[in-house]
Amino acid sequence: MSSVAVSKTKRPRLPDWFRLQLPTASAYFATRNLIDDLNLHTVCESARCPNHWECWSKGTATFMIAGERCTRACGFCAVDTRRPMALEVDEPDRVAEATRRMELRHVVITAVARDDLPDGGAAHFQKVIERVREVNPGIVIEVLTPDFKDDDSAINTVISARPEIFNHNMETVRRLTPKVRSVAKYDRSLSVLGKVKERVPEIYTKSGVMLGLGETEEELYAVMKDLREVGCDLLTLGQYLQPTQKHLPVKEFIHPDKFAEHKEKAEAMGFTYVASGPLVRSSYHADDFSPKI
Repeated sequence: MSSVAVSKTKRPRLPDWFRLQLPTASAYFATRNLIDDLNLHTVCESARCPNHWECWSKGTATFMIAGERCTRACGFCAVDTRRPMALEVDEPDRVAEATRRMELRHVVITAVARDDLPDGGAAHFQKVIERVREVNPGIVIEVLTPDFKDDDSAINTVISARPEIFNHNMETVRRLTPKVRSVAKYDRSLSVLGKVKERVPEIYTKSGVMLGLGETEEELYAVMKDLREVGCDLLTLGQYLQPTQKHLPVKEFIHPDKFAEHKEKAEAMGFTYVASGPLVRSSYHADDFSPKI
C-alpha cells in the first residue's frame, strides 16, 4: 500500500493505522501518581508523545532531567522554549527512587538542551546515571542526549558514567536539518556518535530519524549509511506528527509497509537492532533491545 500525501492548507487527519486505545490499566494511574509524587518531568508529556498512554499503562516512562525548558526551538518539538531554571540538586535522587519503585530493568534518561550551562548539563547526566545505578544495581541505563555542541569534555563526562546505551538523534536528513533543528548541525551530530563509539566501544550507540517531513528515500538511506560509518549500532525510524499548528507540517504519512521495507534495508546495512514503524519513538519499547552486559 502507498503512503498518504497531506493537504498543504489544513492540519491533516491521522490515517487509520494511527488509532490508539486509551488507558485502562491501573499501572497507568500508578505511573501518573508516582511522577507527580516525585515531581519529575517526562518527555512522554513534554514532547506530547502519542505512546505515553501505552507506556505508562505498562509502568514505564522516559525521564527528562535538567528541567522542562529548552534553550533551543526546533521546528518539530513541543518542549517549551524559555530561559531554563537552575538545576535541581536532588533530581538524581528522585529519578533513582522512581526507577526503584517502578522496578525498572531498563530506564531511558533524556534532557532538554541546556546551552546556558558551560557543560550543556553533562555533569548532571553523570550524577543521575551514577545515582540510578547505586539505587538500582543491574539496571540498563540508556541516555538520550543533546549534542553538547560536540564538546569533548562534555561527551567524556557522560560516557565516564558508562551508560549501556548512548542515544543522540539525527532527527532528519541532511538537507532538512537547518529547518528542522534550530541549532544542531548534521555533521556535528554524527561526530558526537562517532566519538562515543571510538572512546568507549562497548557502549551501544543509537540514533533516530523522523519520516514524513519531506525527505526522499535516497536521503533517508544516506543518513543510515552515514550512521553506520560512525559505528552506530541501533536505529529508530518513526512518523513525524505535528504537535501544534505552530510546528512544521507533516508532508506525508508513511505506510507501515514502507516502514517494514526501511527496517529490512537498515538491517542489511548492519545495524544491530532496528525499530521502524509509524508510532516508533526513540525510547518506545526501548527495553526490547537487551545489551550484552
